[in-house]
Amino acid sequence: MTDLVLRDLSPELAGRLRRLAEAQGITTHAVLVEVLEQGLRACEDALRRRLDAEEEDALRRAISALQQVPDDPGFGLIGRLPGIPPQAG
Repeated sequence: MTDLVLRDLSPELAGRLRRLAEAQGITTHAVLVEVLEQGLRACEDALRRRLDAEEEDALRRAISALQQVPDDPGFGLIGRLPGIPPQAG
C-alpha cells in the first residue's frame, strides 16, 4: 500500500477527522481512507453526470428538433373509439 503524507491540514479539519474516528471507534488512518474513497467516488460520479461539449451540442440539437415536431392530438386517440371513454387499468 502506498504511504501518503498530508500537509497543511487546518486544525479544524484535523479535529473533525479525529472526532469522526473516535465516534466510529476506528483509527484516524481508517477514517482518512474511508473519507478519500467516498470523496473520490462522489467526484467521479459528478464528472460522469457532466456532458462534454460534443454531447451537450448533440443534446441541444435533439431537443431543438423535438420542439419542431408539431403537436398531433390524433396520436393520443390511437386505439380509442370516438365517444367511448378509456377503461381504467
